[in-house]
Amino acid sequence: MVKKEGSFNKKLDDEDLQKMLIENFISLQKVLTNLSVKFDELSSNMSKLLQLFEISAKSFAEKYSSGDITKQSPADQEFLKKLDSLLDQNKTISKAILLMEEKIRNRSNPQIPPMADEEPSQFQGMIRSRPLPKY
Repeated sequence: MVKKEGSFNKKLDDEDLQKMLIENFISLQKVLTNLSVKFDELSSNMSKLLQLFEISAKSFAEKYSSGDITKQSPADQEFLKKLDSLLDQNKTISKAILLMEEKIRNRSNPQIPPMADEEPSQFQGMIRSRPLPKY
């Protein structure tokens, strides 16, 4: 675009800038609307998945309400063992994540002492600290 000197061209440039800003704002609104629709779909799908889990949990509880593990098939016993193992792994991972969060908080705010009610973790000293990236 060739710029000519004078106030008329400056007004034209300002008008072009305003048009571009309006177009960008409109496209941003479209993107935000699309994002809102996607979040609604995600929320709906998560609700359906939660309902499915609730139904399966009720069915599982009704099937094994007596609590007698000897009546269960070997496949069910193996499934329960794997589920228990998965729960233990989940607990271990969550403890590690909490420990990492605590170390990051202590690094950014060294004057805040760690919580006193926490017990020493088996992960103490396993995580090497690195400085956070600076922007």
